[in-house]
Amino acid sequence: MLKIFNTQTRKLEEFVPLNDNIVTMYVCGVTVYDYCHVGHARSAICFDVIYRYLLYKGYDVKFVKNFTDIDDKIINKANEENKPFDEISEKYIKEFYTDMEAIGIKKPTFEPKATMHIKDIIDFISKLIEKGYAYEVDGDVYYSVSKFENYGKLSHKKIEELKAGARVDINEKKKDPLDFALWKKSKPNEPGWVSPWGIGRPGWHIECSVMSMYYLGETIDIHGGGEDLIFPHHENEIAQSEALSSKQFVRYWIHNGFIKINNEKMSKSLGNFFTIRDVLKEFNGETLRYYMLLTHYRNPIEFSYDGLVAAKEALNRYYTFLMRLDTTQFGNEIYRLDSIEKLISNFENAMDIDFNTPQAIAEVFNCIKDFNLYLDACQKNNQIPSLQLKTTFLNSMFKIAQVLGVFDKSYKEWYNLKNNQWIEEKIEQRNKAKKEKNYALADSIRNELLNAGIILEDHKDKTIWKKIK
Repeated sequence: MLKIFNTQTRKLEEFVPLNDNIVTMYVCGVTVYDYCHVGHARSAICFDVIYRYLLYKGYDVKFVKNFTDIDDKIINKANEENKPFDEISEKYIKEFYTDMEAIGIKKPTFEPKATMHIKDIIDFISKLIEKGYAYEVDGDVYYSVSKFENYGKLSHKKIEELKAGARVDINEKKKDPLDFALWKKSKPNEPGWVSPWGIGRPGWHIECSVMSMYYLGETIDIHGGGEDLIFPHHENEIAQSEALSSKQFVRYWIHNGFIKINNEKMSKSLGNFFTIRDVLKEFNGETLRYYMLLTHYRNPIEFSYDGLVAAKEALNRYYTFLMRLDTTQFGNEIYRLDSIEKLISNFENAMDIDFNTPQAIAEVFNCIKDFNLYLDACQKNNQIPSLQLKTTFLNSMFKIAQVLGVFDKSYKEWYNLKNNQWIEEKIEQRNKAKKEKNYALADSIRNELLNAGIILEDHKDKTIWKKIK
């Protein structure tokens, strides 16, 4: 049975969808004014794996992930470049898809833009005003936080403490410093839409409530995003949504941890960020994805180059093992190896406890370790290993790869063996090690190639390689 850590209750809870086999899930998407950074990659990968695992479990998943395509940052970028705001947003939506494809993100069921739902947003705000939860001041509309009795129930913050720490600007029009904008009056030369309160545009928080309800209904199963969205964004979503519907807005809240650089949260405002494209100059998308999955989604990741190198080496070990399987002769003897036969159940047990990808990956490599030892023993004793074990392993890995989005290539694709690049690189590394008299490393590389079905022949002026027949 799948269990999920619910941010609101701070407990691990059994997951039971509201409507039988149908799961409704909403995840806050990006504000499209620049290229995506690795923090965006982490959130995308985290919820992509959750989406894939829910599908794997047999659920009919309706998954919404939005684009914020009207915002102060987009307007500022448009002004800097002297372009219409929608030209900026459309450009970076296109770039977003390029990045997501590179890291293997499966498209959600719906990907709406905020500007597609202006009428729905206006209707939503009008109803909040009618119910006494919002008020208009000089073309701006604010949500009255004090009117919502349970404000703070997600973040576990108390209104009294929030008020004590709040600051009010000199020209502030709000009745209370905690009140937040639902609709913003457009300044001269800013984009805007006609509303009962004049020309303006939506506030940030309102768009997610509106699009969630539009596509998924008043109560949804899962709502997610980065932990920086817990307060105020998701707290405000609860307030405005439940004020309108008088129903529970979200049943399970899921939040992923930060990416950190030198112990600080990575963010564009601090200038300590790497774009996805920065990383992809040296590492492929599968390596970045694998690196993210090595840490449980709720924990922070201390992002580092060394970590990416280690992730690449781990994937090298996996694909080298696939090469060994392909170059080993198997027979029809029946042999039992628990770690292979239990690989799928062990994988599911890990994923069922709050999507524990590090443990799920560990089960894969535990299995490979046992399989390698078995193949070594067969080789030593001149025995033919069991084809049944190979088939079971590969079938299991196909299913696991569909969920994790890694381990999904052939070894020839991973190593680009069409031009034998990987083998030549290994030979070059070995030759360098020999020149430096690092014979242990040189032997290790030779053995790695041997396990992959490649034998080396050293000649006076060069080293040649052959595939074991």
